[in-house]
Amino acid sequence: MSVIVSPSVLSADFANLQRDIEMLNGSEAEWIHIDVMDGVFVPNISFGFPVLSAIKKHAKKVCDVHLMITNPQPYIKQFREAGADVITIHYEAVTHLDSIINEIKNTGAKVGVALNPATPVSVLKEVIHLLDVVLIMSVNPGFGGQKFIPYAVNKVQECMLLIGSSGSKALIEVDGGVGLNNAAELIAAGANVLVAGNAVFGSADPLQTIRQIKNATK
Repeated sequence: MSVIVSPSVLSADFANLQRDIEMLNGSEAEWIHIDVMDGVFVPNISFGFPVLSAIKKHAKKVCDVHLMITNPQPYIKQFREAGADVITIHYEAVTHLDSIINEIKNTGAKVGVALNPATPVSVLKEVIHLLDVVLIMSVNPGFGGQKFIPYAVNKVQECMLLIGSSGSKALIEVDGGVGLNNAAELIAAGANVLVAGNAVFGSADPLQTIRQIKNATK
């Protein structure tokens, strides 16, 4: 399976969001990454249901919604109704992980769990078989444009081993500082989905950049 590129609209032009979503519709990106931040779990506030609904109205790709919020459980149904196809919550933000995983599954959305840089992959051992996505954060979450943390590559490899030993079919997604300089290394390590924000929206030719990331090889 070729790698999935999931451009992060956190780096899009919010005055021209429809234009940027339509650009992604015409690209080789399969997913659109939507970061929801609450100013509590992470030191930033992004957007919520109205913006997700607006994106969904125009998007022809999978809406990959990454919840960087405390206590996400009360909002799962609402995010699904607003257009989330993949709902990823943070391991660090929930108390009863098994419960919320099943709640997401019951909405019909694919379920992901994200891990902050300092959280080991091993914490997912008991639930890995339930997941559709494991999201490895390669920056500390909260802001776009941060420098990639190199040990995330090792975490991708560890995650691939855990998935293989458990029989899970989860995809490995990497988010944070991903671009043409490290895409090939991440793909070689086992990454299936690459989130790219500044690398895509800061590019003179976003369509070409998406194509290059998707086809990066070592």
